[in-house]
Amino acid sequence: MAQHNAFYAQSGGVTAVINASACGVIEACRRNPDRIGKVYAGHNGIIGALTEDLIDVSQESDETIAALRHTPGGAFGSCRYKLKDIETHRAQYERLIEVFKAHDIRYFFYNGGGDSADTCLKVSQLSEKLGYPLTAIHVPKTVDNDLPITDNSPGFGSVAKYIATSTLEASLDIASMCATSTKVFVLEVMGRHAGWIAAAGALAGQGEGEPPHLVIFPEVHFDRARVMARVEESVKKYGYCVIVVSEGARYEDGTFLADSGNTDAFGHRQLGGVAPTLAGMVKQDLGYKYHWAVADYLQRAARHLASRTDVEQAYAVGEKAVELAIEGKNSMMPAIKRVSETPYEWRIEAAPLAEVANREKFMPREFIREDGFGITEACRQYLAPLIQGEDFPPFENGLPKVAHLKLARVERKLPEFKI
Repeated sequence: MAQHNAFYAQSGGVTAVINASACGVIEACRRNPDRIGKVYAGHNGIIGALTEDLIDVSQESDETIAALRHTPGGAFGSCRYKLKDIETHRAQYERLIEVFKAHDIRYFFYNGGGDSADTCLKVSQLSEKLGYPLTAIHVPKTVDNDLPITDNSPGFGSVAKYIATSTLEASLDIASMCATSTKVFVLEVMGRHAGWIAAAGALAGQGEGEPPHLVIFPEVHFDRARVMARVEESVKKYGYCVIVVSEGARYEDGTFLADSGNTDAFGHRQLGGVAPTLAGMVKQDLGYKYHWAVADYLQRAARHLASRTDVEQAYAVGEKAVELAIEGKNSMMPAIKRVSETPYEWRIEAAPLAEVANREKFMPREFIREDGFGITEACRQYLAPLIQGEDFPPFENGLPKVAHLKLARVERKLPEFKI
């Protein structure tokens, strides 16, 4: 069969291992030179395709590409830009096809979460309508762990490991100081609608009284009186209280505790900091001295503490994406299938994008303790394998070594396009 070029782009919030997926895609492409010529990366995600701002990945050495596996962030630039519906924004989709035609791109690999799966599906559908042969494969990624079908989402295991570790370490700090100082510590973690990351914080403790003493999920309506009662009980019983709270914690009417009143580029409500909000309630209602922290970018950039399981899975979905494309599979996503619990084993299977796009996977009720403030044993069994193993990056002068790319641009062939 003829050789054609491939396009790869990163979308949405990055993870500690999204570049491992990029490494998987690029190395797999290089192993198939009879089918895939050059790999072009979109600078800043899909925006790079729309504006014909392409990076010639063939200019990067094998050593640099291999180093992506231990480099956090998005090496080619990511974006929060969701393509609208085809009917009202058809020009954007047609522009993508024009760019792909101009550069002989027949393989489209889009690395992102649920919104990216939707984009990938739409691009696939339109290329079919326009009669342009394009194989579109979605490469899964999201720290939120809310993609359906796949057992877990690449990027989540490393965040889970970081949050569980941070909860454990901060808990030892407050336990040593609580007699004369701080009584309550609040750690805010990501998770707008699904509490998977907050649940990971609960891995820090196992026995009675071991922190965190409260985990607050988006899936459980926030009841201020119940929460404050539990905080007070914990302080009286153990001397201190550690809380892990999801940024998406909300009241029964659906209002976020920390709704800033704004929306982001995807139309999601912008959240303004649930940790200080909750800490303020503790001070107002109970008078306890507190400290709070927001994990924010630290949790998704912490490649130095990545889960080896996560790194391996992130690479594997990138590699499998190329295999599926070469096999002629279209509009698919490589999904992780848990084969066995003990020992933990997994494999990669193909999932139809139509069953992935615009669907969120929430914490099942059987994973949340009956009182709503912690995780069950079933949840612990699900989470534990995902944080296993260490995959330390190489260090130089005391700091992690990261990939430094040339990011050589491809010459534009089309007129400028405004987005």
